[in-house]
Amino acid sequence: QVQLVESGGGSVQVGGSLRLSCATSGLSLENGRIGWYRQAPGNQREPVAYITSFGTPGYASSVKGRFTISRDSVKRTMDLQMNSLKTDDTGIYYCNKWPTPLDVWGQGTQVTVSS
Repeated sequence: QVQLVESGGGSVQVGGSLRLSCATSGLSLENGRIGWYRQAPGNQREPVAYITSFGTPGYASSVKGRFTISRDSVKRTMDLQMNSLKTDDTGIYYCNKWPTPLDVWGQGTQVTVSS
């Protein structure tokens, strides 16, 4: 059974930083991509960043240069370092397979950026 547990969210001011973590179980990280998605209030869930099994990252244009994704296949965890946060980064952040997420989602972690 797949479990995805996100953590590390919080409330920060514009320009601040947060580090999100995703712990997985029942999900093989050795093959394929895994990534972060976010959902802002009133909006659909959107992709943010992914990382391949080789450690190659990819980013949405809106976060490129500010966010850094990393993974530890042994620990089955994935992190997202978010710097220079903007109010548009506010939302609930989820981790899942990429580019086609599983039907199973974690509870997400709330990120709130205020001006």
